[in-house]
Amino acid sequence: MERKERPDARERIKKRGAKNLSDSDLVALALRTGTRETPVLELAASVITALDSSRPEAVYETLCNIDGMGESKATTVMAALELGRRYSGTIQKKVLTAADVFPLVQHYADRKQEQFITVSLNGAHEVLAVRVVSVGILNKTIVHPREVFSDPLGDRAAAIIVCHNHPSGQLEPSEEDRNITRRLYAAGELLGIALLDHLILSPRGGYFSFVEGGIPIA
Repeated sequence: MERKERPDARERIKKRGAKNLSDSDLVALALRTGTRETPVLELAASVITALDSSRPEAVYETLCNIDGMGESKATTVMAALELGRRYSGTIQKKVLTAADVFPLVQHYADRKQEQFITVSLNGAHEVLAVRVVSVGILNKTIVHPREVFSDPLGDRAAAIIVCHNHPSGQLEPSEEDRNITRRLYAAGELLGIALLDHLILSPRGGYFSFVEGGIPIA
């Protein structure tokens, strides 16, 4: 019979938040169970050791070779690491160009519906947050300045970069894309939050930057 993680781990997340759990506790929650020979916390400790010592390209193989892991648990850990990178690992990353922004948002490129994303930046152009503002075909109603700037105002952001995906794969901005960009730039001027760029993402790979493409955003 497999052994389960300590029964209080989930309760501690509810009461204190995930940031107050140890690395081993977090890995144990992802693994959910150990084996007959290895309790889940011992297995989690082995995973942490592997993550600390392995080269990035060898992490998956190293995890698979840990007694009690196997491919299923190894892929679970790899998936959790990637989600963490996408949704939390962006914080305080410094952004200077569209190429710096793209790795933070490229996973939205293959979404089936258009998603409008706002990247909040502080005065040093460090990332404060990356958020989806709206889902659906972009128009003036869905992408309204009040929705786009609501969270950046709360973040006390100095600037934002906006992005959205084109499920069709077309990178060329539409006239609606251009109009929305100009409206957001004007709103940002009034609010004291600079709009620095607008990126369009394609499921075929790559991006289009208004600034790099020479399209005025003002």
